[in-house]
Amino acid sequence: MRRWDRLLDLYIEEYRARGVSPQSVAYTEARLIRWGRWLKGRRPRVGIEHIDSEMITRYIANCSSFRAKATVYATLSTMRGFGDYLVRQGLWKINPLRWMKGPKVTPYSRLPKRIDHAHMEAMWREAANRHGAYTSHLWITVLAMLYGTGLRRGELERLNLDAFDRTEGTLRIDGRKTGCERCVPLPEMVLRCLEGYLPLRHNQLEEAGLCGETALLVSRCGKRLTGGAISNGIHAISRRAQVPIHSLHQFRHSCASDLLESGVHLAQVQRILGHSGIATTVRYVHIADPQRRAAMTLHPINDWLAEQRVSA
Repeated sequence: MRRWDRLLDLYIEEYRARGVSPQSVAYTEARLIRWGRWLKGRRPRVGIEHIDSEMITRYIANCSSFRAKATVYATLSTMRGFGDYLVRQGLWKINPLRWMKGPKVTPYSRLPKRIDHAHMEAMWREAANRHGAYTSHLWITVLAMLYGTGLRRGELERLNLDAFDRTEGTLRIDGRKTGCERCVPLPEMVLRCLEGYLPLRHNQLEEAGLCGETALLVSRCGKRLTGGAISNGIHAISRRAQVPIHSLHQFRHSCASDLLESGVHLAQVQRILGHSGIATTVRYVHIADPQRRAAMTLHPINDWLAEQRVSA
């Protein structure tokens, strides 16, 4: 099975060349390494050409125990992609994974968890109390951009200075996730946070001797603020503010649901968040639907209640 390792390396190189994020590449490689390790443990050894649908089914059953549906579906999707690669290399005549269906994953199976306004304010106060003018301004700006624009963590990490248009008050977001670049208008509060942050960023880079840094968000040492550093910083703020945050994606959920609750049209929310399909945006209607609430005020039962009060 040494050929497996060589083929895996070549496939990962090809996969990386598509412009996929480093995190996705790492997850894909880890899943395929686990599959290869399982195959190498079979006795008698099986050549790549002789891997059949029965063996694939056994592996999927083996790695599905105590796993979430989304995890199993992602594993199957990764294996399917590698199977297509083996077909292109002439090692498989057909890819049996093409006919294998994963568990049904519905976007409505779990409602998005948003952050309520009281908790959001507590985090902003905690960020403002961080030591150092630059540090506090940096984390206030990060919080403002996460909630105010609904950016994904990777999109926030990859932002460069030239993505911010001061004249138009917009941010240009890369399309690495969806394949479609988008331009997001900034709320006034986010715009003010960025305007206050940029002079401090310039001073920080001058002090570090890194004036050529292109990243919009930089750490105290003048380097691009990584996704890991953003997560660690926000979780540290949430712990000090005693706010239960499970994932940075909750800011995105909060942005979407609060926009809908304020009366913004579903299609506009889709464009702001950069969803490739409206079905992804629709799930936020389950937690924020002002039209549905307004409709229920017209229910005849309300008239009955009013009549009961009058008669009483």
